[in-house]
Amino acid sequence: MPLTQTHEIVRRARAAGAGVGAFNVLQLEHAQAIVAGAERADRPVVLQISENTVRYHGALEPVALASLALARAAKTPVAVHLDHAENPGLVHEAVELGLGSVMFDAARLPYDENVAATREIVEHCHRHGVRVEAELGEIGGKGGAHDPGVRTDPEEARAFVAATGVDALAVAVGSVHQMVTRDAVLDLGLIARLRAAVDVPLVLHGSSGVPDALLARAVAAGMTKVNVSTHLNKAFTRAVREHLTAHPAEVDPRRYLTPARTAVTEAVSHLLGLLDPR
Repeated sequence: MPLTQTHEIVRRARAAGAGVGAFNVLQLEHAQAIVAGAERADRPVVLQISENTVRYHGALEPVALASLALARAAKTPVAVHLDHAENPGLVHEAVELGLGSVMFDAARLPYDENVAATREIVEHCHRHGVRVEAELGEIGGKGGAHDPGVRTDPEEARAFVAATGVDALAVAVGSVHQMVTRDAVLDLGLIARLRAAVDVPLVLHGSSGVPDALLARAVAAGMTKVNVSTHLNKAFTRAVREHLTAHPAEVDPRRYLTPARTAVTEAVSHLLGLLDPR
């Protein structure tokens, strides 16, 4: 199955009233596990590389090229996406490397500055055939700097999409980044109003804190792209910890990364079936 553009995966899901899982890649084992989970579920998937992950690796190119290679070899449609990029230079690099979509995050800026910065990124990316996701209404959880009570206003969302030309919109509806418990409460009514207000797919960030049943209801209310990171990290770390507890003398990383990779594969497969039950 050839590498697929994010907008194609998301467009098909939105037309079918289904959700798309978009999972963050921290290193090669994550990317392998996400693709394996998608193949097991027989669902498309989006591999996401965040600016924080780029900072961890020291460069975008190695992790991006590895993700693109896995996407090209996959048996199900796989897209590669740059997530939460605040640096325009990183967006430009992602475009040059062949990523099909980017999420440009200027939500920390005042509204007018967010619009101007996002519009400039959209114009650059669209010239190269790359789609852009943006965020309106900061989604909390990053170092406690944002208010998790923030909500995206539907009329402001309508104006933002029209002014920037973005292809997808991440909205604040009650989820919070980096939650390790799954007890977030989403405003399903607001999701429905946002879905009616804008003609681009809605994106749910901070989905790791949302319980399964509520994720399915969020998709039914109008969410399409559902971003997950911490939930997978929990599964990965739990498997490593269990293996090392059972084998305290273990020194070969392959021995404990293998069950960690399997745990992420299982979590991805489960969530993809939940978002797109067919």
